[in-house]
Amino acid sequence: MKRKYLASATAVAASLGWAVPAHADAHDPVKQELAELRAQLSQMAERVESLEAELDAAKSQAATANTAAIQANETAVAARAVADEAAKKDDGTNIAFKGAPEIKGEGGWTFKPRGRLQYDMGFTSAPDATGASDGWGSEARRARLGVSGDMPGGFGYKFEVDFAGNDVAVTDALISYETGNAEISVGQFNNFQSLEELTSSLHTSFIERAAFTDAFGFERRVGAAAQFSAGDVLVQAGVFSDNMEDLSNKSWSTDGRVVYMPKAGDAQLHFGASVHYADLESGDTVRYRQRPLVHFTSERFVNTGNLPASSEFGFGLEGAVIAGPFHAVAEGYWQNVDMPVGMDDPTFFGGYAEVGYFLTAGDTRGYKGGKFDRTKPANPVGEGGAGSVQLNLRYDHLDLNDAGIFGGKQNGYFLSLVWKPTDYTMLLANYGVLDYDDAAFPAAGGDRNYSVDAFGIRAQIDF
Repeated sequence: MKRKYLASATAVAASLGWAVPAHADAHDPVKQELAELRAQLSQMAERVESLEAELDAAKSQAATANTAAIQANETAVAARAVADEAAKKDDGTNIAFKGAPEIKGEGGWTFKPRGRLQYDMGFTSAPDATGASDGWGSEARRARLGVSGDMPGGFGYKFEVDFAGNDVAVTDALISYETGNAEISVGQFNNFQSLEELTSSLHTSFIERAAFTDAFGFERRVGAAAQFSAGDVLVQAGVFSDNMEDLSNKSWSTDGRVVYMPKAGDAQLHFGASVHYADLESGDTVRYRQRPLVHFTSERFVNTGNLPASSEFGFGLEGAVIAGPFHAVAEGYWQNVDMPVGMDDPTFFGGYAEVGYFLTAGDTRGYKGGKFDRTKPANPVGEGGAGSVQLNLRYDHLDLNDAGIFGGKQNGYFLSLVWKPTDYTMLLANYGVLDYDDAAFPAAGGDRNYSVDAFGIRAQIDF
């Protein structure tokens, strides 16, 4: 329509110009204005044609975009239909990663492979006159593989085998049942003696646990146990036979432990007590002894030798605090032996006190369920950080002298530096000086009071 108006205007102007008589040359200004008007109208016509061409192109692009949008919408609807159909067929299985793949299935099934490798090396140095074997040593301290998981109905399982030391030994082999705040376990697992013993070897602050835990024979045993938790209180109790490798025999034991673990502001507190009684098979003996800090030496500088016994009774106290980068922990344990008639019953003692501090910002020691747990670096390697670095000091005491038995006394002064690049890797360095009284090996002149140095490094991974 616009083109028609412009064409008409142009024609009118042209006709006006042509209708001017020849003598109108005297009126050149009028003719000039008409010529300018024709030029302007021609330019406007060209501009209108250009705009109409652009409008046509825009309409074409809009139509193309609309077609594409319709196709995209149809594709999205089809994809949603496929997803909905897939969701209907989903069996509920998913895989998470917690150091290793953890498979979770419909109905409460879970399955997770697990394992750990700890390789130790270092040296011990004892007076030459003792004749004790010392010097360099190394070993695969633990090399474990296993599985764990849950089953429908509140049941769980765990099975783990250790291949270290050229032997294949079952460590944990248990079935559990959880209902509400109670859990029942049957199989082979750690009985309830000591915070230090129940804390996994993956999460201890020194290369070996406190001396009394090994000296007094704390180990996994086959049995049945129950534990109940309510708020800040944890109660554990069980009846056990012996370690799977030592069965069968007529020995049995019972253990109980109570933990109170309140919070004080941001600090985690821990107070605990445990009791242990073992009834031994007739003719059995007990022996209490311990290595100097590291496990790769076979020498024990404190040793009671074999003692005839009908039963054991032990009692332990625990206390700990975790406040940001700082932690402190102390334990004491008394082990009484029921000797044959006519012999005095000895009571031996072991304990330790420890303090530790993280040198890296934001790190703290892990704690869960009445025991120390995994430390997770705030800034791990691989995510722009250097991991966590922790410094620990410990005094470790073991007294195996009592009632005419001279197994010796061991006083250890230990230092450890722990670097965790990630949640599941660790490098640990330990140094210890162990002072002995009434040691098992006499030095020059029959002297049984001397010191032994020990140094150990551990490289560790787990999943």
